[in-house]
Amino acid sequence: MSRPSIGQLAQIACILEVCARKPGNVHPGASFPDLNHLDFLLSAAAISAPIDDARTKGVGATVLASVRSTRRVVGTNTNLGIILLLAPLAAVPDGIRPEEGIEAVLAATTVEDARDVYRAIRLASPGGLGRAAAQDVADEPTETLRAVMALAADRDLIARQYENGFHEVLREAAPLLRETLASGGPLEPAIIATFLTMLARHEDTLIARKTSRRIAARVSRDASAVLAAGGMSTGQGRKRLAEFDASLRVEGSRLNPGATADIVTAALFAALREGTIPLPRDPGPAGWSGP
Repeated sequence: MSRPSIGQLAQIACILEVCARKPGNVHPGASFPDLNHLDFLLSAAAISAPIDDARTKGVGATVLASVRSTRRVVGTNTNLGIILLLAPLAAVPDGIRPEEGIEAVLAATTVEDARDVYRAIRLASPGGLGRAAAQDVADEPTETLRAVMALAADRDLIARQYENGFHEVLREAAPLLRETLASGGPLEPAIIATFLTMLARHEDTLIARKTSRRIAARVSRDASAVLAAGGMSTGQGRKRLAEFDASLRVEGSRLNPGATADIVTAALFAALREGTIPLPRDPGPAGWSGP
C-alpha cells in the first residue's frame, strides 16, 4: 500500500489538530462566532494539492496557492500560520528528515518567495498585524523570505521559525509529541499535552498581538498551572484544564492561543512524515481519546 502524499499528510495534520480539544481553540465541541471546526476541515482539504507541489514550486508560491485555495472554500483566515509553517516543511526532499533538511530550504528562499508570501498575507488578512518599521507587509519586500521573516521573529512565533530553523517545531514540539506517544497512550491527550507544554514555555504571539504581552504571559502561567496539577492525567488536572479553557473563551477569540496551535500542527505534520504517528490509525476511540 502506498503512503499518503505530502499534501495528504498536511491535510491529516490539520484535521488531527482541530479535532483535539485544546483549551481556547476551535474543535468539534467548541466554536467562535465567526469560526467552527468545519471551516478548518474545509481549509485542510483546500491546502492538500498546493502543498503537494511545494518541492517543485518553492515556498512562496506554495504559500500563495494555499491561501488562494483556502479562500475559495472559507470566507475568513483559518490557516495562514499553518500554511507558513507547512510549506517549508513540505519542501524538504523525500527521504530527508525535516530537522536535517529545513535549513537548506530556508536558506534557498528568495525575494520572489517574499513577494508571494506578502501577497498571501494581504489576501488572508489576519487580525492584529499592525505596521512594521521595515519590510512592512503592505509594501513590496526587497529581501529574501527568510530575511523579512527574521525581522518579525521577536513578535511572531511563526516568523521566528524561519529565523531559527524551526526550533520550536522540530526541537521542542515534535520531540514532546514523540515522547508522550512512546508510552503507548492515545493521540488526543498527547496533542493536548504538547500544546499545553509549548504554551507554558512560550507566550502565544497571537494573544500578545490581540491584547498585550502581559496578558499573553498570564496565559502561559495558567498553562503551567494546569501541567503542575497533572494535566489530563489526574482529576485535579482535568478540572484545572476545564477552568483554563473557560477562561480563554470569556472574550470570544481574543485569548485564542492560535500561534501555539499552529506550531503543534506543524509538529504533527513532522510526526506523520517520520512515522511517529502511524497510518493507517487504529480504528475506534481507543487510539484517539482513550477508553
